[in-house]
Amino acid sequence: MAIVDYISDDNPDAAQRLKDEIEAKVSELPNHPKMYKLGRVTGTREIVICANYVVVYTEKSKIVSILRILHAAQQWP
Repeated sequence: MAIVDYISDDNPDAAQRLKDEIEAKVSELPNHPKMYKLGRVTGTREIVICANYVVVYTEKSKIVSILRILHAAQQWP
């Protein structure tokens, strides 16, 4: 939510679109956890959101854990 709050200060519509896209893609993870590419860190996977944001997650024993949402310019880990 911090990312969305930050963006909404300048562009509330863009912030809402980003939030909606993140929620839509993440909501599919319980059913299709291997849908997205392997992550740069062993044991993770990544979802690219709007070319500027990456959702980093893990999936073990049918449990999906969101680790971070990063701006593409940020380093991970």
